[in-house]
Amino acid sequence: MHILVFRRRKHALPAMLALLLAAGLAIPALATTPPASTTAGSAGSSVAIGHWHIQSSANAPQGGHVISQPGYAVKGWYPVSAHVTVMAGLMENGKYPDVFYGVDMRKVQVPDTNHRHFQIPWWYRGTFKVEAGPQNLHTFIRLNGIIPRADVWLNGHKIAGHAQIAGAYTTHAIDVTGLVHAGDNVLAIRVHPASTQRDLVIGWVDWNPEPPDVNMGIWRNVDIVRSGPVSLHGLHVTSRLALPGLKTAWLTVKARVRNDSSSAEDVVISGTVAGVALRQSVHLAAHASREVTFDAANTPALKLVDPKVWWPIGMGAHPLYHASLKASVTGALSDTASTGFGIRSVTSHLTAQGYRQFVINGKPLLIRGAGWAPDMFLRDQPQRLADIFGYIRNLGLNTIRLEGKLERPDFYRLADRDGIMVLAGWECCDKWEAWAKTGGQPWDDADIRVAGQSMASEARRLRNHPSVIAFLIGSDNAPPANIAKVYVDALHQADWPNPIIAAASDQGTQLTGPSGLKMSGPYAWVPPSYWYADKAGGAFGFNSETSAGISIPRLSSLKKMLPPYMLDVLWKDPDTPLYHAAPLFSRFSSLKIFDTQLAERFGAPKNLLDYVKKAQLANYANTRAQFEAYSAHMDAKNPATGVIYWMLDSAWPDLHWHLFNYDLNPAGAYFGAQKANQPLHIQYAYDNRAIVAVNHTSTARHDLTATIRVHNLNGTVRYQKRIDHIDLPANRTTRVATLPALDKLSGTYFVELDLANARGRRVSRNVYWLSATPDQLDWAKSNWYTTPLSRHVDFKALQTLPQTTLQATAHTTIENGHGTTTVTLNVPRNARALGFFMHASLHGADGQPVLPITWSGNDVTLWPGQSITLTAHYRAKTGAYPAVQLDGWNIATQTIPASSTTH
Repeated sequence: MHILVFRRRKHALPAMLALLLAAGLAIPALATTPPASTTAGSAGSSVAIGHWHIQSSANAPQGGHVISQPGYAVKGWYPVSAHVTVMAGLMENGKYPDVFYGVDMRKVQVPDTNHRHFQIPWWYRGTFKVEAGPQNLHTFIRLNGIIPRADVWLNGHKIAGHAQIAGAYTTHAIDVTGLVHAGDNVLAIRVHPASTQRDLVIGWVDWNPEPPDVNMGIWRNVDIVRSGPVSLHGLHVTSRLALPGLKTAWLTVKARVRNDSSSAEDVVISGTVAGVALRQSVHLAAHASREVTFDAANTPALKLVDPKVWWPIGMGAHPLYHASLKASVTGALSDTASTGFGIRSVTSHLTAQGYRQFVINGKPLLIRGAGWAPDMFLRDQPQRLADIFGYIRNLGLNTIRLEGKLERPDFYRLADRDGIMVLAGWECCDKWEAWAKTGGQPWDDADIRVAGQSMASEARRLRNHPSVIAFLIGSDNAPPANIAKVYVDALHQADWPNPIIAAASDQGTQLTGPSGLKMSGPYAWVPPSYWYADKAGGAFGFNSETSAGISIPRLSSLKKMLPPYMLDVLWKDPDTPLYHAAPLFSRFSSLKIFDTQLAERFGAPKNLLDYVKKAQLANYANTRAQFEAYSAHMDAKNPATGVIYWMLDSAWPDLHWHLFNYDLNPAGAYFGAQKANQPLHIQYAYDNRAIVAVNHTSTARHDLTATIRVHNLNGTVRYQKRIDHIDLPANRTTRVATLPALDKLSGTYFVELDLANARGRRVSRNVYWLSATPDQLDWAKSNWYTTPLSRHVDFKALQTLPQTTLQATAHTTIENGHGTTTVTLNVPRNARALGFFMHASLHGADGQPVLPITWSGNDVTLWPGQSITLTAHYRAKTGAYPAVQLDGWNIATQTIPASSTTH
């Protein structure tokens, strides 16, 4: 299994195990009656085929010349949506109803006949209409992404073979002008079986089990494109921004103009960009093409004064511009092209210590991000995608890393809109890095060709998006010189405007130089203090993927994904591999490291509920510490420049590497990260007991006030201090105090921090539970995924906290499908103890959590006499007022009934 060769979570999937693992999710089946046929219109139009019918080649043995005929009957075929893998299409039709629960997805490949289901080609059959047009009208079939390779027929004629149509990310436009006719046309695509070890496709390593079909199918649109004698291609806009004043920007607009006719043509290219009119005449010989450029030299107005500059979230607004062109021949429209873009500057350099520092619009910033996981069946779920971007904003993150899994256009449009930066790149541990001997078959000339086409296609897709700030041409390993040249050449040919980085690991290439990134783990549990170390994955430099691994969902989520016997294993038997932790071959398939430390720190779990409660506490503290440590060290001598939490989300319901689970139910890890990434924030440093104020905005803040309190376990205040007149520079940290050594502290104690603005309004509140005997890391025994302890903290005294009293009120308003609920929590002055780690959740009439939901904060701690108001936003139907459920470490669970009024 080559486990010894690999660092961290990524291993080549052994063939035998690959045959045993599968995955899925139940969603409502689509209507069996397909929508109206796609209609391709006049010159300058482009339309995606809106639906398909799919069928196994075992049940459709006829050749493509037959299946692509208009009269072919599709009785018994499965109607599916516009871009869908085979497995996803079968799930749309209800064939596999609930394969995300327990180990049910294994049934997809048992018996062997079902496994063979995905080891032979599948057919996609789509129809479209073509409007009649002038004789010089050209029609193209544009394939934007098919996994892994395909043969294509149109109206009984083969138009492309699988040697040409190969690779998940390649784009191919095929001229079918002589084969289409007015009225109904039929496209038949035979998709071949996929292998992550054989094909340059999309792999999952140990994020989740491999989909049983290995994502074979049409996963991006197939478009019908029409143009006159001359067509436009690759419209893109680059900008040069005057720094540091940002008062001037120079735009350059480029597009390739191609004469698709057999005679010379005189073409007028006209349009607008950022409101500036463009016009240029071009003469093209038959079948010739050339690049047309508009810049300040030929169009002076492309020197913009006071441009609207795109900023990352938290640093400013994210305005977007529009560009459009049209090609006209003898006064008639021949083709059109349009794109959005943003004006901004992205550069990067290496710090004195050799780590990459990104600079946006002349301002260095700390990259605070997480790793992206799409749905494991690559299903197109626009509402879910929008919901996740809502979570990204709510979490306070500014960056998403794509390790492979390069997305559809909607993803980048949302990133542009929201100011979320994107680090795009290729993936590891399968065919994509087979040249690094990490598994898979070595590359041949065909693989190099597909890799180059993939890079060129993605460069064209991404270059106009201001959210995309770099491309990593390697993940765990930098590519060898010949492959690096293929990638870099393709990027340069596409006028790639952003940094090109060799790898996510500490490697480099001659063409790109050192990566400036580290991939030093951890990937399994470590204590919060780990992140403040000056070694391994500690908070210095740029860590491209790292976290403490296990992330336990809330109980309602666990019950939806795990049957009772698995729930028992979760807390009773840490040595037993769990299907929803990681594939069986992975060292992460059991929760042993996490569960052992959880019991040693907080006490052995008494039951499942107790286990989940303690896990939320641990996950909160760890994610908070990870992000806070990198923030605290932004201005250190060995500065932290970036951290990517591994990972943001889940491709299926799981127990590892996420800030929120697949069902979008935010738990402890989520709220710990949200706390750490507040725009203005006050925090405690585990390494030197410093109290640090952090400003993640682009505006300096003045006259802030910090309040520090240290509480013993019994609630007595052991230490208190107020610091006034704090000035906090933009995008910087300031140490405001150092917590002194204190005697007469209880073994477990609390540090409570408050930060208020000049008007006295609280802008940050933070509570830590600490031990008089801190963790001691055994660095000599570190490995690539964890560092053990030679001494651990003891928080078992938290179990002795007496039950306390909580008073709560809630108010809900619902308007235009949007619900807002405010929950005010109050621990009375005469309460017996603090209310520790209290959580608010909303539940519908069915008793299930209201999801997705964004909270202003959660998992809060209050001392007697204190109160706090939490606000939740969510989708809601008029009159569907949710109930508020409150639980916590030492409060009785209570429910505030659903109502529009305060209780």
